[in-house]
Amino acid sequence: MAKRIVLNETSYHGKGAVREIAAEVGARGFKKAFICSDPDLVKFGVTKKVTDVLDEAGYEYEVYSNIKPNPTIENVQTGVAAFKESGADYLIAIGGGSSMDTSKAVGIIIANPEFEDVRSLEGVAPTKNPSVPIIAVPTTAGTAAEVTINYVITDVEKRRKFVCVDTHDIPVIAVIDPDMMSSMPKGLTAATGMDALTHAIEGYTTKDAWEMTDMFHLKAIELIAQNLRGAVENTEEGREGMALGQYVAGMGFSNVGLGIVHSMAHSLGAVYDTPHGVANAILLPAVMEYNADATGDKYKYIAKAMGVEGTEDMSQEEYRKAAVDAVRQLSIDVGIPQDLKEIVKEEDIQFLSESAAADACAPGNPKDAGLKDIIAIYKSLL
Repeated sequence: MAKRIVLNETSYHGKGAVREIAAEVGARGFKKAFICSDPDLVKFGVTKKVTDVLDEAGYEYEVYSNIKPNPTIENVQTGVAAFKESGADYLIAIGGGSSMDTSKAVGIIIANPEFEDVRSLEGVAPTKNPSVPIIAVPTTAGTAAEVTINYVITDVEKRRKFVCVDTHDIPVIAVIDPDMMSSMPKGLTAATGMDALTHAIEGYTTKDAWEMTDMFHLKAIELIAQNLRGAVENTEEGREGMALGQYVAGMGFSNVGLGIVHSMAHSLGAVYDTPHGVANAILLPAVMEYNADATGDKYKYIAKAMGVEGTEDMSQEEYRKAAVDAVRQLSIDVGIPQDLKEIVKEEDIQFLSESAAADACAPGNPKDAGLKDIIAIYKSLL
């Protein structure tokens, strides 16, 4: 069976990379940008780092900021209406996964109006046309939405998130500039960084993993383990390492899928509006323990990439435990809660578990997880 890899047409990496946006806009003949960015980024001047580049080059734009941390169907629909009124011919997504996901949904619907109900985009939708061109500028080192073919929308009415997978939605240009991430508070840096680690570990152990994606994921685990603590302390080296690490993880998992950490995190986000990175970080060690006996020798290489020494001399049981312990210790070191006691109500566990079992990420888990298994994992964290 043939393996597929889908990546951006172009990506820029490193300090000052946002300066390249003007040249790309000119070279591609774009006329007016529809900028999707969340209200806080606009308020605190982060979005301005990109609009200044456009202003200096004399390019038109309009800013749309009706975006929530877990973007909703309504956010997308109002974004579509605003794009139509703006006269724009391309999008610039500035922010974390919320801005990126909103941009992808808007871009896809503008190009494929038969999906304007939004819900019909769930899963692998049969869209015919590529999205309106998107330039993606992440401000968090976590989601890697700038290089993935995935996006997630919240259905408030049904209290669930749904995953959309579409090769037509990938941004044509990704601009990964650590300077855009320097204003992230510690808590957000930690949460998004653990989200990136979850991408790397789930992508490495998913059923569809193969040699090329394994290469991406192991390097991403190494970069994140080496740099997340520094990024939380806002060191330049840490920020740069995390900016690269999260993108490399995205290069991998976008092409092979994820597992039940993400399925279960999506349920928490939909029901409690739990930040996605926090949910992933709490769930990851527990799910790793559950999956361990279905991962062959992969935990040996996860442990090694996490910085554990002496893995070659360990037994299978020892290196599996070492991998989980290293992930849990990193989570503790960056201040992530270690249980769901302050988040989950026990009476919601059945609904959460049913939603997680039906989530698009669940089939990729290395171990087939039934409803009872998912319930047990949630309960173990209460």
